[in-house]
Amino acid sequence: MTQIPPIPDDGARDALMAQARAAAARAYAPYSKFHVGAALLMGDGSVVTGANVENASYGLSLCAETVAVAKILSGAQGAAGGAGQLVAVAVTGGVAGAPGQGMTVTPCGRCRQMLNEVAQLGGTDPVVWSDGADGILEERLSTLIPHAFGPANLA
Repeated sequence: MTQIPPIPDDGARDALMAQARAAAARAYAPYSKFHVGAALLMGDGSVVTGANVENASYGLSLCAETVAVAKILSGAQGAAGGAGQLVAVAVTGGVAGAPGQGMTVTPCGRCRQMLNEVAQLGGTDPVVWSDGADGILEERLSTLIPHAFGPANLA
């Protein structure tokens, strides 16, 4: 059964978005110059961050959300090794030094699938915040990736 965790208040949203922006500042994006940061809030209050990591062989690049999910599933950065519930996701992106100043950046399709993996493992439907010049877009993950395929489909 999927739990819909309550949406954290605006203060928690703003704090999580600030962590996503800080992560974006650590991106390795020498080719696109487009820095993306993600911050994932877990049910125990821990936050796991990620930044995009590009590669000269473009297909090998990693999105910020994918980096954060890898940390969660591997138990890195204080994550519980896949255990726990994904409550909220904050994503920001843009040119170096100005994340969130342009168009709203939402997780790409691959990242939506990666986030869904963690959400299904914890039985949640987290809120996803994406920022841009027009403010912060707020949606549930299930809205961004309806009818998602995940661990439950393999049982």
